[in-house]
Amino acid sequence: MKCFTKLNNYAKLLFMKKVIEVEEMCCKRCAERAEKKLLLIGVNGAKANFKKGIIFVETELPDETLKACVEEAGFPVKEIRPRKGIFG
Repeated sequence: MKCFTKLNNYAKLLFMKKVIEVEEMCCKRCAERAEKKLLLIGVNGAKANFKKGIIFVETELPDETLKACVEEAGFPVKEIRPRKGIFG
């Protein structure tokens, strides 16, 4: 069990949780488009909130890659920051 705990902790470090703030995400369909685009490039988890204009991701990819992907989906990126708690 101790080995599994160490492995689980390593996985948490490897896949960093981030918040991407975007503009022009106006509906549920836009949010789904952003999520799908991020999942296609290898993000482990993506959850977009169009009302707040944010996307929560879990990934090891660099910020530049995330920004390029989201902007290619049609959403200008305002900021990418580490996710500090449950609510960003």
